[in-house]
Amino acid sequence: MMRELTEQILRWHSAGTRFAVASIIGVTGSAPRPVGAAMAVDEDGTVVGSISGGCVEGAVYELCREALATGTPQRETFGYSDSDAFAVGLTCGGVLEVFVHPVGSRDHDALLAALRAGGPVALVRDVGSGATLAVGPDWVSPPVAFGVEGRITAPGNMVADAHRSTSDFTSDQDVFRGADLGRIASYSASTGSADTELDRVSAPLAHIEGGPVACADRAVVARARAMLDLGATGVRVIGCDAEEVTVFVESSVPPPRMIVLGAIDFAAAVARIGAFLGYHVTVCDARPLFATSARFPEADEVVVDWPHRYLEGTQVDSRTVICVLTHDAKFDVPVLEVALRRRVAYVGAMGSRRTHRDRTARLLAAGLTESELSRLHSPIGLDLGGHTPEETAVAVAAEIVAARHGGSGRELRATDAAIHRPAPGEITCSGPAQPQWARGPVCGETQTSVALSRPVPTAPSHTMHFPGAVSRTGPA
Repeated sequence: MMRELTEQILRWHSAGTRFAVASIIGVTGSAPRPVGAAMAVDEDGTVVGSISGGCVEGAVYELCREALATGTPQRETFGYSDSDAFAVGLTCGGVLEVFVHPVGSRDHDALLAALRAGGPVALVRDVGSGATLAVGPDWVSPPVAFGVEGRITAPGNMVADAHRSTSDFTSDQDVFRGADLGRIASYSASTGSADTELDRVSAPLAHIEGGPVACADRAVVARARAMLDLGATGVRVIGCDAEEVTVFVESSVPPPRMIVLGAIDFAAAVARIGAFLGYHVTVCDARPLFATSARFPEADEVVVDWPHRYLEGTQVDSRTVICVLTHDAKFDVPVLEVALRRRVAYVGAMGSRRTHRDRTARLLAAGLTESELSRLHSPIGLDLGGHTPEETAVAVAAEIVAARHGGSGRELRATDAAIHRPAPGEITCSGPAQPQWARGPVCGETQTSVALSRPVPTAPSHTMHFPGAVSRTGPA
């Protein structure tokens, strides 16, 4: 993801170094990296990041150099050709669509706002023009205002300010909050002039060659926020006919939470592997003697509290995983009553099969439904045959990964399903040729499901064409 490149991109920005970013915007079939994976190349040829684990990096590097030379964004598709095993493409047989974006001064405000955001943020890029917008839950950068028909306008004359870059406007005024946008949007269609709120906005948008910021459309901002709520990344086609715009929305949200309840030796191993998987790990136990940072150095926080009381008051979301390792009914039952009624991704509880039967009876007596109990992974983990805390932690982590991605937990050699499944919130498409990404069945709609559930239009051959890009050929 582009935020993985933050440190280097900020260094380039500080030094005034020009660079281009290549991002995967579409995946068909098996591919080594997901939608959103990025690499960047500066004007001196320095490379950071990866989009394919080596399969097409050389070709993408050349695309980045070309984009820097021309200043023009590019889209290209890479597949695998049976007729030429030495052709540039993916040896795994998948198809990648790559968007190469030469980052100019016009994009700096949005890009920096996205990279420096402390909370959730969606980076929106118009794949036609490269115009860039950062959208937060209640803010947008660069500053924008909506005109009579919902199109982005700027307070002031954009053409008159064409010589100014977005770096001239970096101030608190350049990040409009949600409430400001609501007021600014009250544009008077009858008079053709903005209200007093718009008149008070002093910082104009930078001019973009060829017109205003195409991706800064009211509908695009709304769509980006909807995707940000889901943590989704992908291409969206929004609008109809001449008003249509294609954007790549890359959502970045804080790490998902892993809440480990019970400060036992197994909890230390689970906390360690949770941190390795990228979770923000919290360990909670009511016993201050055991719930210490010294015992759980890999945990992001260690809380001394009754587990059920802590879980009732802490923030969780649909990505949160809860591991109940207390192995004691007086802790287990109250906390599972809370956990199984919260909107989380995974709830697992440690214990023997006898413990599980007893715990289930207690939970039913406490009023939980069969449907709520069906969400409980107990005994926790997959059957790997391990015994040590570390081996148990691997079994727990494997079950969490399988639950998150819909995996079977079986050996790969015993299955014939796709090895690389779409990540949560990621769009993938199927068919013998690349479809129009994420276009809905009705003009103006966009596809929001992880996989398209209806037949998609296909090209007459296996050659995949995209406006402004040179296509490579090969079976999808």
